[in-house]
Amino acid sequence: MLSTAIAHMGKVVTTIKVANFVDKVLAERGFIPPEQIRALSVDEVIVDTGASMLCLPSNLIQSLGLRYAGEVGTRTATGAGTARIFQGVLLEIEGREGTFDCLELPDGVATLLGVIPQEQLGLEPDLQNQCLRLLPITPKESYISM
Repeated sequence: MLSTAIAHMGKVVTTIKVANFVDKVLAERGFIPPEQIRALSVDEVIVDTGASMLCLPSNLIQSLGLRYAGEVGTRTATGAGTARIFQGVLLEIEGREGTFDCLELPDGVATLLGVIPQEQLGLEPDLQNQCLRLLPITPKESYISM
């Protein structure tokens, strides 16, 4: 039997903050008070290098009031399928933030942080230490290339 440390080696989980981007813009422009911005903190988010996008369970998408954008084809370990896509997630991790689309997961399924938001925010999974590492963004040293 594997020890707990060995069984979990390489698994990276993190905490993220998600908000409705439209709500944030409306609050910044004075149309709604800041307290009305729909936002959540999500623990135990799986950093998934096999997923492309941010993937949120349906109940979180509903709580955030995200805009439905249609269906897309997907490929998973169980085969091809479709998933609903939603727009306007303001995602914050380790002090870095960006706006992303997300795929809908069934309720009760863990939230997944795919490679597109990881790369855009300059985050890299550190499998040995089981954490996300911030990549540099200084003028002399940056993960962003042109």
